[in-house]
Amino acid sequence: MGDPRFAKQVSVFLENRMGRLSEVCSIMGRARVNLRAFCTADTTEFGILRMIVSEPDRAVAALRANHYAVQEVDVLAIQIDDRPGQLARALGVLANEGINVEYLYAFVTPLEGQAIVIFRVNDEAKERAWEVLTTEGLTTLAPERVYAM
Repeated sequence: MGDPRFAKQVSVFLENRMGRLSEVCSIMGRARVNLRAFCTADTTEFGILRMIVSEPDRAVAALRANHYAVQEVDVLAIQIDDRPGQLARALGVLANEGINVEYLYAFVTPLEGQAIVIFRVNDEAKERAWEVLTTEGLTTLAPERVYAM
């Protein structure tokens, strides 16, 4: 069992060719894993699909069974008001502590006026990032809550 402060993000390395993203989504569907949030990054030759899913362990097993290179990493999830300046506030809290955000992505929630932001910071800074965000009154989310959205 993982740390209850951090959600597991599933990262899949994909060849940058037609149909690969569709294939991964089909694998998730057959494994009965819901995608909660995702983002892609690509180069000419390959891409990385980063996903928050309903069941990370099941997703990893299904992808590995289909010969995909998969990695799990800890990410922070916070809930913020969906209004101007709120993301800047959260990022400012981290910057003031010298914590670098490697990447982030966000999605709106079913709760009106709320958004979820997924942060990746390096492993050495993740506990400090959680402490700082919490101390500054930002709402951090337990993994189970993120997976269930």
